[in-house]
Amino acid sequence: MKVGISCDLKRAGDRDFRCFFELSQQVIGGKWKFKILFYLSQNSVMRFGELRDAIYGISEKVLIQQLKELAADQIVHREVYKQVPPKVEYSLTPLGQTLIPTLENLFDWGQKYASHLVAQKCNMPIEPGEILDDIELRVKEVTD
Repeated sequence: MKVGISCDLKRAGDRDFRCFFELSQQVIGGKWKFKILFYLSQNSVMRFGELRDAIYGISEKVLIQQLKELAADQIVHREVYKQVPPKVEYSLTPLGQTLIPTLENLFDWGQKYASHLVAQKCNMPIEPGEILDDIELRVKEVTD
């Protein structure tokens, strides 16, 4: 179903946007947010250090900022425990959990695209959208 795209400026809460895709991009776009959301979707609760260790290349400062933004947008819940040493856990809110099917679809598309790239590099015939059975191994072989 095609949706007509209006270029009229809209406002929801404190956000201005011209289409719903733009609003979505404002909330979950960027280099790190999809990775944060993906890991939280795979683990019901994660501590800060677990997230930092799982997301290769992210700095603590950036992770803190991204988590603050996701919490402010009510996508991620931050639970602080009053103990020494301090303990903070992150999880998806019910609103954040509605993103799980989208995250899973993007993961699946990534597998299909990786299969396409590997097949192309190895001159293998492959149907669009087909996933090679051993794609994880093949990606490693091609990059090594």
